[in-house]
Amino acid sequence: MRIKCNQCGQNARISKTNWFSTDSADLYCSCSDPECGHSFVMSLGFSHTLSPSAKNTDELVVSLIKALSPEKIKKLQNQLSMF
Repeated sequence: MRIKCNQCGQNARISKTNWFSTDSADLYCSCSDPECGHSFVMSLGFSHTLSPSAKNTDELVVSLIKALSPEKIKKLQNQLSMF
């Protein structure tokens, strides 16, 4: 992904990414032109799906579980044991 400085139009570097969720983040950026020196924050967010995932339900569930913390996996195992 390329970020442009909105002050001078030169390329900018992303120095930090602050994720709020898996599809929303603030990007902390700085212009690569030393004469400009502009630093700024841009928002990155999921908009919409153009084509759904080709993964089947089982693959999606496994991917989601792998993203959980060990504590949340344990909680999920306890909840599933009720079925």
